[in-house]
Amino acid sequence: MSNFLRSSIEYLLDVPSTVSQPKKMWHLAFATIYCSRTIHSLARVSMANNKTGKLSPSHSFIILDINPHNSSFNINQANLTELVKKKNHKRLRQLGGVAGIASAIKTDIEGGICGGVQDIARRQEAFGSNAYKKPPTKSFFHFLVEAFKDLTIAILLACAALSLGFGIKEHGLKEGWYDGGSIFVAVFLVIAVSAVSNYRQNRQFDKLSRVSNNIQIDVVRQGRRQQVSIFELVVGDVVCLNIGDQVPADGLFIDGHSLQIDESSMTGESDHVEVNHDQNPFLFSGTKVADGYGRMLVTSVGMNTTWGEMMSHVSRDTSEQTPLQARLNKLTSSIGKVGLAVAFLVLAVLLIRYFTGNTQDENGNREFNGSKTKVDDIVNAVVGIVAAAVTIVVVAIPEGLPLAVTLTLAYSMKRMMADQAMVRKLSACETMGSATTICTDKTGTLTMNLMKVTKFWLGQESMEQSTSSISPHVLELIKQGVALNTTGSAYRANPEAEYEFSGTPTEKAILSWAILDLEMDMEEQKQSCITLHVEAFNSQKKRSGVLIRKKLDSTIHVHWKGAAEKILAMCSSYYDASGIMKDLDDQQKSVFKQIIQGMASNSLRCIAFAHTQISEQQYEEGMEETKLKENSLTLLGLVGIKDPCRPGVKKAVEACQHAGVNIKMITGDNVFTARAIAIECGILKPGQDMFSGAVVEGEEFRNYTHEERMEKADKICVMARSSPFDKLLMVQCLKQKGQVVAVTGDGTNDAPALKEADIGLSMGIQGTEVAKESSDIVILDDNFASVATVLRWGRCVYNNIQKFIQFQLTSMLLPW
Repeated sequence: MSNFLRSSIEYLLDVPSTVSQPKKMWHLAFATIYCSRTIHSLARVSMANNKTGKLSPSHSFIILDINPHNSSFNINQANLTELVKKKNHKRLRQLGGVAGIASAIKTDIEGGICGGVQDIARRQEAFGSNAYKKPPTKSFFHFLVEAFKDLTIAILLACAALSLGFGIKEHGLKEGWYDGGSIFVAVFLVIAVSAVSNYRQNRQFDKLSRVSNNIQIDVVRQGRRQQVSIFELVVGDVVCLNIGDQVPADGLFIDGHSLQIDESSMTGESDHVEVNHDQNPFLFSGTKVADGYGRMLVTSVGMNTTWGEMMSHVSRDTSEQTPLQARLNKLTSSIGKVGLAVAFLVLAVLLIRYFTGNTQDENGNREFNGSKTKVDDIVNAVVGIVAAAVTIVVVAIPEGLPLAVTLTLAYSMKRMMADQAMVRKLSACETMGSATTICTDKTGTLTMNLMKVTKFWLGQESMEQSTSSISPHVLELIKQGVALNTTGSAYRANPEAEYEFSGTPTEKAILSWAILDLEMDMEEQKQSCITLHVEAFNSQKKRSGVLIRKKLDSTIHVHWKGAAEKILAMCSSYYDASGIMKDLDDQQKSVFKQIIQGMASNSLRCIAFAHTQISEQQYEEGMEETKLKENSLTLLGLVGIKDPCRPGVKKAVEACQHAGVNIKMITGDNVFTARAIAIECGILKPGQDMFSGAVVEGEEFRNYTHEERMEKADKICVMARSSPFDKLLMVQCLKQKGQVVAVTGDGTNDAPALKEADIGLSMGIQGTEVAKESSDIVILDDNFASVATVLRWGRCVYNNIQKFIQFQLTSMLLPW
């Protein structure tokens, strides 16, 4: 009963859950005294006003409606957490489905939450923030104790103690402490520096962990799509999910298409789970989007998620040893063992020589004469012999070598972070110094990833000036294909404001062109049609499609968008500017191929749009196989997107080549675009044509025999129209030839190549979370120049260690 009263008082007085137990007890005690005095004073007033002197009887019960923390919401956190964790379909239906949950937590499914400072604070107070409890960080004292546990340090301390004792015995306290005391000072200096270094490295790892975990999430707030930090996510947020994204919190599926989730991090099952309205609308924090796209309603964040509970018990191991550190520690141990063996051998030989009378003093007399020799003389002689053996051990053990490696790696990591490279695995610092080949992407790494449509072809005519000459019917179909076959979005606060575009750089460029140049109303297009099926873009297919039904006449249309030559191969007709449909025979296809090659040779990325209308029967037949029509399409138009090279890339490529590192560009663009960019960046020389074997397509490389791939891998400088599997094949071939390979990647499908490579380099801006987790180093600015900087710091690590070993060997040999 007392527990019930106490909890009731806590609810009534709204004692914060974060207050410590002693403070909470004082808070309750003060409140109890204050309440009792108030009740007592009210009773006295009531007695004074009541002439009869009797108190009126109270009711036999009191009804209290207590909703302590989330009075402004119609559902509490416990119910939300249980709903998703247990995948309770029945309870979800009782609460009105996703719409009912959204209403209960004051969220507009289309426009998201308000997102103001007060709204965010109110939601964090009611449902918690998106942060995990972590085990306490290790103190400096912990690293000090760890340093004392080192075997080398223990041997040195023992040697110092012996040297000190023997020195005092032989030379007296005034002069005898020099050798032993110096060793003690040196050992304690090594311990202090090692402890400080490890402590600072631990703190740096914590800092890097915070940076690497600070993922930017696409959310909808106040009807506007925007990016926020994962730590700022709150219950009620509407999150946009795309291929490769990490699900940032527990939640419910709102809408989307072909959404496949990889739950292996939670369940261990490798099979992807389909998420939809009917069978499985539940999404869990920490899982990854394997395919498709969608929107989710956040219902639990931080410690209220299953992932949060799991992560609170996991701490990152910052005592990771690099391969070089392990090898040098082994070397130190081996040298120490050899030193001990030599010391024992010297000790044995000197003792034998002394006790057999083969040693003489300064005057030429035998030092040991059996029973005639004084005990003090024997002890002094033995102490001198042991001291010589101890000196050998002290000199032989290179105690500074592991420390030098640790300091070099820690310093390099710090400088790499300042140079836009975040090291996720310590071993990558040293391995990067040995790299002989770098396989790099084009988009965003060699180029600026600031795309803009600069060419538009309708039929075989370039639309350089106004689009007023284009047939309204064709123009409407292009607008329809752009607005409905996209994962991007456009937002404008008011008619006078400028548009804000979100999505991939390619999507943003196409949307910007359609809205600003073609005067497309994206919202109007979406309202006029119902989306029936979507095939999301991925790097294997290099295209995306959508099946829609127009509300006006119930006609069904298929729209495709993707790599120009891929879409062209699916078409049997095309529209000209006047809206006349013409046959697309082999001769006409060759004309379009020349147009595509012309744009590509000017470093333009070519995207094509195609369309067809299907009957109700064709729709039903197609949906049985859940596939869109892929042949006999009508080509709507071609656009050329310019992505300029990054400034400084050519210089960085030349620096790498001068350092003996081969640069290979592996891209999904067509062969002409890839070749033009490679020449511009300095990867290809103008004289290197396609017939020299320097430029190949992914399909061609894939179809080589193993022997042919091994023979030609070194010669290839550019691989165009490549898939992630082609990149993996290239990495495997180069490694088999003895190369040390670094690979850049940003997509989910790049993960196998990033793991296979000796050094995986993921992109911090465009890279998916799957790619980042598979990599060793994250390039924060997506710039190839930063890759060259990482290579330089890797070389620096080896140079520093080489210099220290030279110094150590010199100092070891000098006494001899």
